[in-house]
Amino acid sequence: MSVLRIFSYLPNPRIAKATIAARLCGVSLEVRGAPVQELQDWLWDFDAHPLSVEERDALRHCVRTGRTGFASALYKTDAFLAAHPFGAVPAAFDPSGQIGIFESNSILRAVARLGDGHVPLYGSDAYSASRIDGFLDASLLFARDTQLYVLALRAETVSAGLHAAAQQAFTIYLGGIERALAGGAGFIAGGTLSLADICFAAELALFHNERVHHGQLHRAGLAPILSDGVAAEHPLAWAHFGRLCAHEAFAPDIEPYLEAFGKH
Repeated sequence: MSVLRIFSYLPNPRIAKATIAARLCGVSLEVRGAPVQELQDWLWDFDAHPLSVEERDALRHCVRTGRTGFASALYKTDAFLAAHPFGAVPAAFDPSGQIGIFESNSILRAVARLGDGHVPLYGSDAYSASRIDGFLDASLLFARDTQLYVLALRAETVSAGLHAAAQQAFTIYLGGIERALAGGAGFIAGGTLSLADICFAAELALFHNERVHHGQLHRAGLAPILSDGVAAEHPLAWAHFGRLCAHEAFAPDIEPYLEAFGKH
């Protein structure tokens, strides 16, 4: 029996944060979802599922206006919104369906806390856990600009301003990871694999969406951010990403996702 149920659009490397951690920690997850364009035909609920024609008519009171990333009306139950006040995915639930956990980094933390402790992904003490939290918080700043940038690329509405913000966020985030790895400990937050490494791999994988939009960037007079120069500018971070992608707990999620963008 799963100890955490997750609902999201799929594929989604931010869900991979949870599934990677679950493999490492021995946690059983249930993931429900579909491609982003199909979620308008799903009931957003603990019992998330594709809606039948009869259900769509009966649940018209659950129709909500889609926001970031979703341009259509979405069927969200009152219970879903009570558990997830921001009404967004990914959305996770405890086995009862009463407690909602939202935002991918919080879902990642939940998996680590639900593990049996034999793999200390969240550190071995309060200090190391807090250091890991710092990296997760820094990733949120990167993730916000990445999200806006990727959505604009998909909608073919990317602007010089969005591109510049994404470039700055990318440089700051990768620069911090590079400095963290320069100490020689082997992993981002210290000497062992942690949530910081999982989050880094997932967020950088998501940024690979840019690679199928080079034509659009060229037409707008903008250079790709994820260019060949990244490996030279951030060699430790780039090499670490490659090692993580090949790790047995990461590869089942990250490798297929990257395949769609010409690998890394």
